[in-house]
Amino acid sequence: MGLSFHYSGRIGHPEKLQDMIDEVEDIAKAYNWKYFVFDRQFPAGSVGKPEYNQRIYGICFTPPECETINICFLSNGRMSSAAHLKFWGKTEDQEEREYLYMLSVKTQYAGVETHKFLIQLFRYLNKKYFADFTMSDEGQFWETNDENVLKSNFKRYTELLDGFVSAIENHPIHADEDIEEYFLRMMKNIQENKKKDKD
Repeated sequence: MGLSFHYSGRIGHPEKLQDMIDEVEDIAKAYNWKYFVFDRQFPAGSVGKPEYNQRIYGICFTPPECETINICFLSNGRMSSAAHLKFWGKTEDQEEREYLYMLSVKTQYAGVETHKFLIQLFRYLNKKYFADFTMSDEGQFWETNDENVLKSNFKRYTELLDGFVSAIENHPIHADEDIEEYFLRMMKNIQENKKKDKD
C-alpha cells in the first residue's frame, strides 16, 4: 500500500546500453544514492528473441525512503529485474510469465520531489533509450505533468494510509471475527470518520 508507479518496455537501442548505464550511474553518484550495475552488454543476437538467459543487464538504484528503481533488462531486451527473474524467470505458465515484465516502485515515503524527479528521469530515458515503454503513475504526474495533481494524490494516499493505521490501532480484531469481517468493520469505520470530517 502506498503511492507507486508501474512501468514496462524494452531497450530501443541495444548498442546504447552502456551509455544508458553511464548516465544513470552518474545521476546516482551525484545524489549519493546506492546503486548496482549488472552486465553492461547484451550477448550478440539475443535482443528481440522470445527466450532469455538467467542474467540481468542494466542498473538499479535506491533513493532514500524509496523502493529500488530497476532500469534493467533480460537478454531479450525486455525490462525486468533480478527479483522478477528469480521469481518468474523459469515459470512455464504464460500468465505468470507476464509478471516477469511488470515493474513497480513505491515512492510514498520518498515524497513528492523524489517522485517527480524519477518520472522526469523516465521521460528522458524513454526518449533516448526505450521502446514500447508504458508508465502508469498513481500520482498522475507522468500523465499530466502537473505538480499540483501530484501533490493532491500524495496527500490523498497519505490520508488513506493514516486512516488505515489509525483504524488498526483503535479497532483491534475481535476474538470472534474472521479477517474478512474485521476488514469490513474497519473500512466502515474509516468511511464514517471521513463523513464526520466533511461535516
